[in-house]
Amino acid sequence: MVWRDTNPGKFQACAKIRPLVASTFPIRGMIFMILSRWLAARVILIVFLCSAPLYSQQTSNPRPIAVTDLFAIRDLHDPQITPDGRWVAYSVGSVNRKEDKNEERIWMVPASGGEAIALTAEDVSSSHPRWSPDGKYLAFLSARNDGKTQIWLLNRQGGEAQKLTNTPQDVDDFDWAPDAKRLVVVLRDPKPEELEEARNKDKDRDKDGADKDKKTKTPKPWVVDRLQFKRDTVGYLDHRRSHIYVFNIATKSMTQVSSGDFDDDEPAWSPDGTRIAFTSNRSQPDPDRTYNSDIWIVAADNKDRGARPTQVTTNPGEDHQAAWSPDGKWIAYSSQLEPKLFQYATKQIAVVPVPELGGKPGEVQVLTLALDRMATQPTFAPDGSAIYFIADDDGTQNLCLVDIATKKITRPIGGRFMLYDYSISKSGEIAAQITTLERPNEIYAVPGGKLTRVTHANDELLAQLKLVPGEYVKFKSKDGTTVSGYMYKPLGYMPGKKYPAILRPHGGPVWAYYAEFDQLPQLLAANGYVVLFPNPRGSSGYGQDYCKAIWADWGNKDFQDDMAMVDYAIAQGIADPEKLGVGGWSYGGISTDFIIGQTKRFKAAISGAGAAEFASMYGHDQYQKDYFAELGYPWENQALWNRLASFYRVKDITTPAMFMGGNIDWNVPILGGEQMYQALKALGRDTQLVVYPGEYHEFTAPSHIVDRLKRYLAWYGHYVKGDAVPATLPQDTSDTARKAGDK
Repeated sequence: MVWRDTNPGKFQACAKIRPLVASTFPIRGMIFMILSRWLAARVILIVFLCSAPLYSQQTSNPRPIAVTDLFAIRDLHDPQITPDGRWVAYSVGSVNRKEDKNEERIWMVPASGGEAIALTAEDVSSSHPRWSPDGKYLAFLSARNDGKTQIWLLNRQGGEAQKLTNTPQDVDDFDWAPDAKRLVVVLRDPKPEELEEARNKDKDRDKDGADKDKKTKTPKPWVVDRLQFKRDTVGYLDHRRSHIYVFNIATKSMTQVSSGDFDDDEPAWSPDGTRIAFTSNRSQPDPDRTYNSDIWIVAADNKDRGARPTQVTTNPGEDHQAAWSPDGKWIAYSSQLEPKLFQYATKQIAVVPVPELGGKPGEVQVLTLALDRMATQPTFAPDGSAIYFIADDDGTQNLCLVDIATKKITRPIGGRFMLYDYSISKSGEIAAQITTLERPNEIYAVPGGKLTRVTHANDELLAQLKLVPGEYVKFKSKDGTTVSGYMYKPLGYMPGKKYPAILRPHGGPVWAYYAEFDQLPQLLAANGYVVLFPNPRGSSGYGQDYCKAIWADWGNKDFQDDMAMVDYAIAQGIADPEKLGVGGWSYGGISTDFIIGQTKRFKAAISGAGAAEFASMYGHDQYQKDYFAELGYPWENQALWNRLASFYRVKDITTPAMFMGGNIDWNVPILGGEQMYQALKALGRDTQLVVYPGEYHEFTAPSHIVDRLKRYLAWYGHYVKGDAVPATLPQDTSDTARKAGDK
């Protein structure tokens, strides 16, 4: 399964999610934060950040972090360095509390450091900045005027942005052709109503320009005939698919170059501009039945779509994220070699020679087997001799470089921090987004060989806050396995004093807690709690065997490892064994249900977007394929399904438990929380159900995220600390009624 934590303690204002994120398993692991980084580098520089902190805290009248500081945090991401390495564009996510929405704006900063410049306006969200090959223009995505997300073009030297595309549907992704005259565009087939709206856009208006009254049409039924028929944020799936198009900037014409009942995404131009590589699952007879995706290439001028794409990879697992070598002879990509293990299998960096159009796939070289870590986002070094990639390793993500000839791996940027994204100029300078335990995302570069932060979007806020340094600790589980995790001591911690503690199992299950800034542990620590973020078996970053240790055995070894961190904190004299709380989101919510069904040690629990009776989820959530692959069908393997179901331990649960979720979450539907709530309520236990309207698995409304955090504090405060304040918020949760809770 792949129930990923959405990290509800921190807010991410990302208007668009790249195809990489919205992949076959959208809840899996690296979700979730969009980090970027700046590195320089024709030379390979090992920079260990442990010896040189990436932040400097000011201590003039600092105060504890509060819930409403959520609105002041800026999320910098998607760094794009100019071809000459002099400038970097990036997106900044923020919160508009007045309108209760997320906003995104594009900025630019010199790679050598200096004043940042806003490139897009505040009143409309803009994202996905991409430089033209000559560095003169910046194209980006924005939904303006008619509300559809389109590609816009901005001259770096100034002037108004110009709208390039005008499609009936949203543009999902794009990239520049090497000649700067074309763009490759990803579009999902439009809905019938979108086509009708486009045809009638300038019609049915009266002389004053107002829309004429129209009768509301009764929605048509969904007709379902696909095996994979649901997806969170989309709903019911039909046969509208995502395809690759080429857009001519001069003529404003759009040409479709891929087609069929398949989804095509992650396009990448060949260096000579004649071909486009992309990712697609074209398995026969039904792509919905496999975890496969392959790299394909198609001619960029395939005007009649008559030429079938040429298959580049044939691995039955997931191959994606194609990157061309500078000479156009090779493609590097991220590959999952064991499809039967799906999310539990480690991803590798591989290279394959590019076949002629219509030719046969060549021999694959896998370069990172010795590393045994998740390896993604490959990019060739400018000279083509090595490949950069991101490695998920030991509670961090680092930038690595593998030499193609020797397979030797080095770390141009390594240390205890989190790195999600990067870009490289033609001459080898690198831009990156980095976050640490004490600082939210910022943009970094390496001028003169020294890793340097070049943005300062959160400095003013951090100067006002008194934060807690997270500690990376290791401890032994019940069977002697070494487990790691992040521990946050309470603000103002005094050695020798025991404090209430909150255990926070993570989502996934194949995901991990990382060395990144997270508001939730900071908020809990500011309210007097020890916060425990374990990476139990099932977590990524510790090798494939560690990942698959919980295969078809959820709530066993991961339960032991989670509890081992609690015992560690108690043995250190930090956590009070009589004041323990637990709670998580997604698989973290599922883990919470497992935990309170097996132990009575916790005084309170909060299970967010969880599930406890998996047979009832089959065919209701989006994981039909995952259930079968790991557990078999429920009617054929009922004993295993029942053994894993915490629902059947409900009579043993006495922990006061709150259940939360979004009412349109198809990832882990609210049904799971409703079942647990109903059962505990029937048994007379202390319980509550909180359902957020209009929310998918990952919440987007700032007011809902804030409400959730406040409910965390109230529930734990009442049951764990024993505070006299009520365990729940009042029914009137308006800003006026909640003003006192903003602290």
